[in-house]
Amino acid sequence: MSKNILIVEDDANIAELLHIHLRDEGFDITHVADGLQGSQLLESQHWDAFIFDIMLPGIDGLELCRRARRRPTYTPVIIISARAGEVHRVLGLELGADDYLSKPFSMLELVARVKALFRRQEAMNQHTQQQALGKLKLGDLSIDPLSREVKLRNVPVDLTPREFELLFHFAQNPGKVFSRLSLLNLVWGYQHEGYEHTVNTHINRLRIKIETTPAEPSWILTVWGQGYKFAIPKSL
Repeated sequence: MSKNILIVEDDANIAELLHIHLRDEGFDITHVADGLQGSQLLESQHWDAFIFDIMLPGIDGLELCRRARRRPTYTPVIIISARAGEVHRVLGLELGADDYLSKPFSMLELVARVKALFRRQEAMNQHTQQQALGKLKLGDLSIDPLSREVKLRNVPVDLTPREFELLFHFAQNPGKVFSRLSLLNLVWGYQHEGYEHTVNTHINRLRIKIETTPAEPSWILTVWGQGYKFAIPKSL
């Protein structure tokens, strides 16, 4: 079945180019030019991916990203923006965007990234189905790959989709050290040049949510000069 992509972009020329290139790849495209319309469509229909500009009339793309992440099902989000600064890129990724492209960008690159996100999503779905025979139970931490629920000492832990995937990957490989670039490739789907800091951000957020003392972690450990590893606290 064809993938349905919602594009919210107020630049008519960019929107037309996106529509042409993505349609040529067999995707079904819906385009609106303001955030209010985008929000209405986002919440009222099924979508396989979102492409949001940041600067939009009505509601900006970052708020659309927040609303997309409140949906019950995970849907890939790409943010495109004339704001090339690191602050906006990091903010977009922290809000749950899967990718961030600064204008001007190559249409071929954007299409490649959309296709990579779909491949990654399908691989994760298949992997989750294979692991859905039972929960992962590691000390006081339980992870249900089918419902994507995490509990710590029987208390639910609220994680974003990317935080869940990162924790699930760690928990499947306790004791194994992963570099930031390898985590980007394994969890985000491919390597983003210069994006290693987003791994740090997600790990810091995970520590806040699952560690008793985030500054002195016992679950997700830093291996200096190499990356991170997952360990069951010795006190358990």
